[in-house]
Amino acid sequence: MTDRPKTPTLDRVTVPADLKALTDRELRLVADELRAETISAVSVTGGHLGAGLGVVELTVALHAVFDTPRDKIIWDVGHQCYPHKILTGRRDRIRTLRMKGGLSGFTKRSESPYDPFGAAHSSTSISAALGFAAARDLGGEGGDAIAVIGDGAMSAGMAFEAMNNAGHMGKRLFVILNDNDMSIAPPVGAMSAYLSRLYSGAPFQELKAAAKGAVSLLPEPFQEGARRAKEMLKGMTVGGTLFEELGFSYVGPIDGHDMEQLLAVLRTASERATGPILIHAITKKGKGYGPAERASDKGHATAKFDVITGEQKKAPSNAPSYTKVFAQSLIRAAESDDKIVAITAAMPDGTGLNLFAERFPKRCFDVGIAEQHAVTFSAGLAAGGMKPFCALYSTFLQRGYDQVVHDVAIQRLPVRFAIDRAGLVGADGATHAGAFDVAFLANLPGFVVMAAADEAELVHMVATAAAIDDRPSAFRFPRGEGVGVDLPERGIPLEIGKGRIVAEGGRVAILSFGTRLAEVLKARESLAARGLAPTIVDARFAKPLDRDLILQLVSDHEALITVEEGAIGGFGSHVAQLLADEGVFDRGYKFRAMVLPDTFIDQSSPEDMYAVAGMNAAQIEARVLDVLGVVSVGSKRA
Repeated sequence: MTDRPKTPTLDRVTVPADLKALTDRELRLVADELRAETISAVSVTGGHLGAGLGVVELTVALHAVFDTPRDKIIWDVGHQCYPHKILTGRRDRIRTLRMKGGLSGFTKRSESPYDPFGAAHSSTSISAALGFAAARDLGGEGGDAIAVIGDGAMSAGMAFEAMNNAGHMGKRLFVILNDNDMSIAPPVGAMSAYLSRLYSGAPFQELKAAAKGAVSLLPEPFQEGARRAKEMLKGMTVGGTLFEELGFSYVGPIDGHDMEQLLAVLRTASERATGPILIHAITKKGKGYGPAERASDKGHATAKFDVITGEQKKAPSNAPSYTKVFAQSLIRAAESDDKIVAITAAMPDGTGLNLFAERFPKRCFDVGIAEQHAVTFSAGLAAGGMKPFCALYSTFLQRGYDQVVHDVAIQRLPVRFAIDRAGLVGADGATHAGAFDVAFLANLPGFVVMAAADEAELVHMVATAAAIDDRPSAFRFPRGEGVGVDLPERGIPLEIGKGRIVAEGGRVAILSFGTRLAEVLKARESLAARGLAPTIVDARFAKPLDRDLILQLVSDHEALITVEEGAIGGFGSHVAQLLADEGVFDRGYKFRAMVLPDTFIDQSSPEDMYAVAGMNAAQIEARVLDVLGVVSVGSKRA
């Protein structure tokens, strides 16, 4: 018998169909090489590492058993997908992950036919997969639909809404529960405890130990049947009742790193399933890479790192991050006010609330990936006499908007929303851009909406929010480091709805809302060299607007320009409404609003993304020259 070539097995896989020519032993080798390739790639690019390492064997097995892209694999959350990208014709570009012009860090329909559905927020896969299954049965695109849901995504209500509907419809559908006992942070809640009981109970452990030795003694033809029987007994022994009550056939728990077990179960399920089936796979986040396995978040997200040591290569900075400034300011406020509590949705580290939890463990609540619940839970805390700070990323707050309207705003409850990752965020791209919160909050009656221009202003806005006890409020701040200003010892509550003049000038006034102020000041330096130094104002508030200050600026200047890190419909739109109501435009007054463009901007560095958006210093300068009708040689009008 001729030996197979010595070429690394992964090199023989260009598309998933190539896996079908490999033996099960060779598929195990592919998984080992795929894990090493994933670690190597992310060490160069940075990104989400741990979740992908946990699904390496599962990724290989799914593509070996199912017929992708005809069969649709939907990864939930999308940051599990790096190994999938390597296997689906994108290995040669995997070191462009999250870079300008490179691969997205998430699944993306426009990137590959193997990405049937975009996923960057969690808990959407079962709904989408059911949609694919229903479309198939109505004569649409054929093939199976497989939702791989994990990394804590089962804690969101949307997943159970979809499962309830799928069980009722009874369509052939596969749900793989990637149960790694983690989300971005260690899991919380009854759902996690239920899953833990499924595979940690004594009867299952005893059965597992006995079966492991017994199966190996059987002749090979009988071993496969014994393994299937063992899986059946596991289900009988430890349950699966919750999923079965929702109308799913339940298989598991199975070892998500055991290629033999995965292949056997997936092949059997694909051959025999007639309705919805849930396969419960136990995996380990960060599997196979020591530094990730030892990390508290199991290597969820990393900067570029050294593969040997795991040491991350972060650029030195003299300024603290906005997130850390927020957390420290909230801790100081809570030290003197025992009514202050903090809430987050599976993002304690990302929002800085891990620091708050260390200081006040009983006053900090991580509700899991459940933003809707986080908002209404905060409303209940406020109604109960507490001072809740609900800390969410801007892009995740979108998921709880109905609750913001119905449970907070209509009842005028003083929930304080600390909105992290405001504006353009860089490598995570459009799915994580905080572009819309100003627009969707500032149109709600009674809301106070603030944006910090720098980290010192953020300290004051935490104090301001703590002092507001008669209505809801929100303050936003970006990802990354501050500008390096001196921080006050303690925050001082700001006068509600009042801005501040930063620099006096003439002809044009620039009214900045948020951290573009630093770019506005750079533009002013360049304009001053032309003798056109504008007046610069930090608005601080999008709602309520500083009506008197804005109308005074109009009175004293030829033109007014607003600048904000948000979409149309936000701060600039509210200023325009004020000017229209006051009849300012009737006399031909010049007004311009600089906002994020009406498009989704792909990943790059934040600086590059703001250049695309037309909101860096040079473009602000060009807008001033344009509104005054002054055009310099070689400049572009914004």
